[in-house]
Amino acid sequence: MPTSAFFTKKRDELVPAPHARGPWSPDMLHGRLLGGLAARALEERHAGPGLHFARLTVDLFRNSPMLPVTVETALVRDGRRIRVADAVISTDQGVIAQARAVLLRRGEQPEGERSTVTPAWDEPPPSGPPPADGVGWKPPFDLWRVTEWGAPGPGRVWMRERFPLVDDEPLTPFVRAALAADFASPLSNVQAEGLRFINADYTMTLARLPEGELIGVESTGHVSAGGVAAGQVTMHDTTGPLGFCAVTAVANAVAMNG
Repeated sequence: MPTSAFFTKKRDELVPAPHARGPWSPDMLHGRLLGGLAARALEERHAGPGLHFARLTVDLFRNSPMLPVTVETALVRDGRRIRVADAVISTDQGVIAQARAVLLRRGEQPEGERSTVTPAWDEPPPSGPPPADGVGWKPPFDLWRVTEWGAPGPGRVWMRERFPLVDDEPLTPFVRAALAADFASPLSNVQAEGLRFINADYTMTLARLPEGELIGVESTGHVSAGGVAAGQVTMHDTTGPLGFCAVTAVANAVAMNG
């Protein structure tokens, strides 16, 4: 069982540990970590008093081998109520992902009843460790599958990170949410025969940041045709819903079984 962070910082590069690999190939970086690295850099360099990270879009351009990565950011817009910043993630083989964050200024909550309100789900937090995984790729995070994997109907999971992202840095709530958001793809796209879509991106929208270490993800939609899929999930913590995540995905020739 690994005990180290997913990445070690060496000069300007982040060097991946062996457990940073993804489920599709033993020599491929997991896309969820690229979103986490983008969130970390954007928060570190572009957060501000009174500003909330309301959206993070992560575009996964290409599969990357287990190579050191660099993360560069740029401020795109800095207005009174809206700040926008971009991140570009690269290896020595070129750009592998980019991300855009939208920060909104917090203010007074409007009074009155909303016509549509996402309800809190009725799943209690897990009371013990996750069950032992079967064969295949073992997720380097705690995963409780509330519903049967690939069964008809909305899927639900609880997730909890086990390792730091970079060195011994504590995970912030925003980075924790960005890591969990990538699970929108397998949860919304899985079927009884396994996962036959691999996502090209994900867009997480948050009304608030998660509280605590547990994040719940519930699939709420899937549409696919011609080998292209669109999926969506609702994200929760133990106090209620906090936001959504949408993904686009393309059919993959080899199914991944969970």
